Amino acid sequence: MTSHQSTQTMKPATAAKKLGVYLEATPAEFREGVVSRAELNELQANPPQWLQDLRHNGPHPRPVVAAKLGVSIAGLARAGVTEPLTTEQIETLKQEGPEWLERERATQAEVRKETARIKKKNAERQA
Repeated sequence: MTSHQSTQTMKPATAAKKLGVYLEATPAEFREGVVSRAELNELQANPPQWLQDLRHNGPHPRPVVAAKLGVSIAGLARAGVTEPLTTEQIETLKQEGPEWLERERATQAEVRKETARIKKKNAERQA
């Protein structure tokens, strides 16, 4: 008995999320089709020029914007940043250092510190 393995496919939105790019900025043929696991692996291993450009220049999806700014996605929402930003816009925000960005970075630092404290406490408890 032989088993036939079906090709695993995903929606373009899922593939864009895995690639870390904003779906609406991808080429039409990417947005309108389906992406197989093999195609996704190929895009990750050998990104075409459009993917390299999107990763470098943007526009970037919220998780990437948040990471580049050093804040949480919720912090972006609290600040009213709901649209994707380009790399240039992100760099401008970093240079301007608005009050909300400094506040959200401080909040994020506290969250990381607390997470590390809890992790250490749990490790000590298990030891």
